Amino acid sequence: MQQIDTISLKKLPSKEERHRLFGSVPPGEKKKPTEKSKMADLQNVKRDFLFDLDAVGVANVKYPVRVLSGQTPYEQTTIGTFTFSSSIPANSKGTNMSRFMELLEQYYQGGFTISIDELKQFTKDLANKLEQDDASVSVSFPWFYEREAPQTLASGLNHAEASVSVRYSKHEDYQINVSLKVQITTLCPCSKEISEYSAHNQRGNVTIETELESNFSNADDDWKVLLLEAAESNASARLHPILKRPDEKMVTEQAYENPRFVEDMVRLIAADLYELPSVLKFHVSCRNEESIHMHDAIASVTYDKRNGQG
Repeated sequence: MQQIDTISLKKLPSKEERHRLFGSVPPGEKKKPTEKSKMADLQNVKRDFLFDLDAVGVANVKYPVRVLSGQTPYEQTTIGTFTFSSSIPANSKGTNMSRFMELLEQYYQGGFTISIDELKQFTKDLANKLEQDDASVSVSFPWFYEREAPQTLASGLNHAEASVSVRYSKHEDYQINVSLKVQITTLCPCSKEISEYSAHNQRGNVTIETELESNFSNADDDWKVLLLEAAESNASARLHPILKRPDEKMVTEQAYENPRFVEDMVRLIAADLYELPSVLKFHVSCRNEESIHMHDAIASVTYDKRNGQG
């Protein structure tokens, strides 16, 4: 304190004066109404505005959510990143943006759970609130799942990036799309074939996007677990948060016994998805972060079971 007393301190202007110095001005005269009933409502203006709009809404909305899982931990809380929208006809100027957030807050107060059934009800409620014929919601979130080491059974949490999108229409069935981004290990078949010993491996990034049947429900299997198993069971090896030496030996030997190109990965995953009755259409992609190249290796496949085409 003695040291501060010996210093000559600058005398600053008051906070109000500082604000004026940096451009603040006194409030102007208020002439427009402050009551909602007397305010202009531009969004609800009806006129010919040239075109129907496919989607109008809000995006990059972050809110706490509850996630139920078919794999430990069975219940978890996380942050969901939302997009909400609806279509509007050409005779509507715009939408009421606040209504999207009002409904989200209402669901949050009731304990918003990211499930297919709850998102179906949310989109139906949203369409009614917006007085429109349709509404859509998309939400992405990190999903955590327990993984045990193969030999010592040491456990920890892995995570995948999950997303789900639900569209409601008064005149059509629900449209449900889900996706999962998973990391796996792949070992190069070519390297194994030509080398006297060893083979290079890499971390693979698998993205699975699917359209589910419109009647898919929470009572069915957890879609996150289904997509995770489709990716991991076809890899050279799974990733683990904790590996002791006996575990590492098992994982590296397993990878050596199950070499995979990116082409192999997407085809094998596609076969599993094809056999899932709830999956109507899928797109699978894999990107390998090559360990002996500076580039990545990629492959993808798209298939629609309704018409047998990509």
